[in-house]
Amino acid sequence: MVSTVSAKRIEILCDTPLVPRIVGILRASGIKGWSVLHVESGGGRDGEWRQDEFTGAAAKTIVLAIAKADTAAAFTDALAPMLDSYGLLLIVGDVQVVRADRF
Repeated sequence: MVSTVSAKRIEILCDTPLVPRIVGILRASGIKGWSVLHVESGGGRDGEWRQDEFTGAAAKTIVLAIAKADTAAAFTDALAPMLDSYGLLLIVGDVQVVRADRF
């Protein structure tokens, strides 16, 4: 059986122009890898929205990363001041990772 190690999965739903700033905070927190996923549409407390490809209005992105628990906590603390002011959705969950040396 393949061995695994516990880690944290971090997902941030944000307005696309904020991605460079969030990636900067990931790097500063010691997280070396991430993925950027563009989101087509969604819905939430304020209703439904859809990406407008012509204007880029309402463009949303998910930034995804995997990190050790202490590194994820440092990132969460650093991102916390932006959560309300930018309406970010931050999800941190437990995962099992194969090839733990990458994180």
